[in-house]
Amino acid sequence: MHTAHAETEPGVVHPQEDQKSVPYMIADKLKKVGPLFLFTVIIPTLLAIIYYGFIASDVYISESRFTVRSPEKSTPSGLGALFKSSGFANAGDEVYAAQDYVLSRDALAALNRKNAFLRAYSAPSISVFDRFPGLGGADTFEDLYKYYKKKVDVKYETSSSIVTLTMRAYTPQDARRFNEQLLEMAEATVNKLNERGRQDLIRFAQREVDEARAFSQKSAVALSSYRNAVGIVDPEKQATVQIQMISKLQDELIATRTQLTETRTVSPQNPQIEVLAARAQSLNDEINKQLGLVAGSSKSLSSRAAQYQRVLLDNQFAEKQLAGAMAALNDARNEANRKQAYVERIVQPNMPDEPLEPRRLRGILSTLILGLAAWGIISMLVAGMLEHRD
Repeated sequence: MHTAHAETEPGVVHPQEDQKSVPYMIADKLKKVGPLFLFTVIIPTLLAIIYYGFIASDVYISESRFTVRSPEKSTPSGLGALFKSSGFANAGDEVYAAQDYVLSRDALAALNRKNAFLRAYSAPSISVFDRFPGLGGADTFEDLYKYYKKKVDVKYETSSSIVTLTMRAYTPQDARRFNEQLLEMAEATVNKLNERGRQDLIRFAQREVDEARAFSQKSAVALSSYRNAVGIVDPEKQATVQIQMISKLQDELIATRTQLTETRTVSPQNPQIEVLAARAQSLNDEINKQLGLVAGSSKSLSSRAAQYQRVLLDNQFAEKQLAGAMAALNDARNEANRKQAYVERIVQPNMPDEPLEPRRLRGILSTLILGLAAWGIISMLVAGMLEHRD
């Protein structure tokens, strides 16, 4: 007779045992898993799967590129050589100013007019972990500014002199719109700095011209007043005329004295002797008088010539200074026009057609790898401590 219960053949699994084995197998595996592996690998990986797979919002990225060009400054290398060959170069100071402005609170305030930025990043469609203010966050401008700096990025490549402006948003329209607005504000910043520098350059040169003109007018009035006071236009020219007159009088005096001597010798009783003698005395007095006007007193032409030279030199210096200042003003205007810097767009803000972040699979794998690395390191440390204790 056969026994009531046949022995189970090896390798045969009954259906009832198979249905019970699946949950039991999972439970047995979880029991075999240590707490350390559970907390460092399994739980973080499950949380990453839940977050990246079901919670994290799609992030759309809009990118634009631009450079600031000026016909004056030199360009280092790379694409800068291409700009230089066309007669233009980058303006580094303006680039850094535009970069700092885009990352400033003023740029955020301009974007957030009528709460446009706040509405875009606090929409209910955005996950609570990604939207502003998030879980338990404060709704202040400083917190909004910290949030803003995580969404905008500006990179300046010194080798190519190109600025890359990146804007992250949760809709393609918001990403492109805010990128376009920031690019326009960067252009306005460069134009403002350029116009201010141009006005300063011209204003300083114009001030020099005004001062030189005032000094020239003052010296011209002083010269005119001196001429009216002494009654002489040019003492040097007047002295030349006086000397020529004295020379003629001396020649006439010599001729008169010669005639007087001859008359006394030939005809001592000639009545012309008295006339010639009186004429010679008159010529001699006139010569002495004219010599006194030329030199020898404080009112002489030689004395007045020194004062006249001082006033004349002041006037000539003022005129040269005015001419130099006006030339400098003209050069400043030309220089201001040559230093005209402006923003040249290389890549317009794009409309993203798919989200580029978050990188879900990479995030899950990164969490798993980091968890395994942490589990391995901590396990070795614990084993070493236990071994050391033994």
